[in-house]
Amino acid sequence: MSAKIKICGLTRLQDIEYVNEALPDFIGFVFAKSKRQLTAKTAEQLRKLLDSSITPVGVFVNEDLDKITSLCKNGIIDIVQLHGDESFDYIESLRQKINNPIIKAVRVKDSESVKTACSLPCDYLLLDTYSSNAYGGTGQTFDWGLISDMVKPFFLAGGISAENAEMAIKKIKPFCLDVSSSVETDSFKDRNKILNIVNLVRSVK
Repeated sequence: MSAKIKICGLTRLQDIEYVNEALPDFIGFVFAKSKRQLTAKTAEQLRKLLDSSITPVGVFVNEDLDKITSLCKNGIIDIVQLHGDESFDYIESLRQKINNPIIKAVRVKDSESVKTACSLPCDYLLLDTYSSNAYGGTGQTFDWGLISDMVKPFFLAGGISAENAEMAIKKIKPFCLDVSSSVETDSFKDRNKILNIVNLVRSVK
């Protein structure tokens, strides 16, 4: 089974039009503080226009549980992505409130950080590049050799682009590739780049 693809950080009506044309498996709405941050109201409007075959993911950093619960219950997002310092207990508490799948992002510093994350009570991991001053979105790759013995399906993030997507799929065998800045031009989503990487991922056998 070939890898899936997620386009993260949609903010505009045009972005929805691009993904509805390209049909990636997942898209990401970022609710954490970032240049791609959305309000719940904007996300709700964009969700209504999103093709029903695409699964919307909400990205949070150390967010209040009730806010996440509300976005899930109102059908604005289908999957929760935790991208901060959320603990085992935090994820367990969230599980008491929602039935939605949970992705926990891990900033990969060493192979131990990956192994430790595998014991978290989430459905998926998202492996991203470690940075001491950012929770993600650095656009930098990390040493894929640190990934080994994965017992959970995982999203691979951090500098994934059309240049290295095929190698990542064949070498690392992720459940899904997660891209954001590499499908942008001047900090806005680019239709051709989105179409290109989605088609490329679909073509890898």
